Amino acid sequence: MVQDPIRVAGFDAARKPKRFYSKPGLTPCEGGFALTLDGRVAKTPAKAPLVLPTREAAEALAAEWAGQEDEIDFAAMPITRIANAAIDAVASKRQEVAQEIVGYAETDLVCYRAEGPEKLVKAEAEAWDPVLAFAAARLGARFICSEGITHVEQPRSAVAAVRAKVEEIARAAPVALACLSVMTSLTGSVLIALALAEGAISLEEAWRAAHVDEDYQIAFWGADPEAVARRERRFAEMAAAERLWRLTSA
Repeated sequence: MVQDPIRVAGFDAARKPKRFYSKPGLTPCEGGFALTLDGRVAKTPAKAPLVLPTREAAEALAAEWAGQEDEIDFAAMPITRIANAAIDAVASKRQEVAQEIVGYAETDLVCYRAEGPEKLVKAEAEAWDPVLAFAAARLGARFICSEGITHVEQPRSAVAAVRAKVEEIARAAPVALACLSVMTSLTGSVLIALALAEGAISLEEAWRAAHVDEDYQIAFWGADPEAVARRERRFAEMAAAERLWRLTSA
């Protein structure tokens, strides 16, 4: 996946149909808990039952549907979108999605450091060194850093360690892999995504780590309103993916 989960699942977030139900709910089923709308099991865009593996995750899903007013605003329902993508796209393509995620380890963001100025070098080190420390301590993966944009070939053992972890996640619920995919694509780093997923860093730390260079440029040149709005939307997606990951693992 490592793409927009809306497009992957064939989901039209711009469409705002009229609210057609009174009360969302849950019902236990094979594979977890299904979302119900007025007692009928809700379906994904591909017409599969909308099911999440834990009650906590399904309750968060139902809360999004309960929060809709006269129209259903899919753009404001990130948990629903990720769940749809997980069921309609990721479940049948786990190996392909896992491989796309692992591919980030070859050129991971945290391995390419600025040569200067000193303030940026320090900021990158403060944000990224804990991520590399996590990879070494928890995954057994030691990555090589480079200055500038010169490509550095990472040790096969490091990439293999990342692959083993991602494949472990791929064998679990598809929604967990979908969440990892979203977090990886939004940060540009599988190592940041895994550090967040494993609780080594917080959501806020992960987001700052993904935007060290951008924040430096903003501090120097100022912020562009459109870019700020776009980043806020992306953070909302990141927060939803992180939350759904936690709830799926509950």
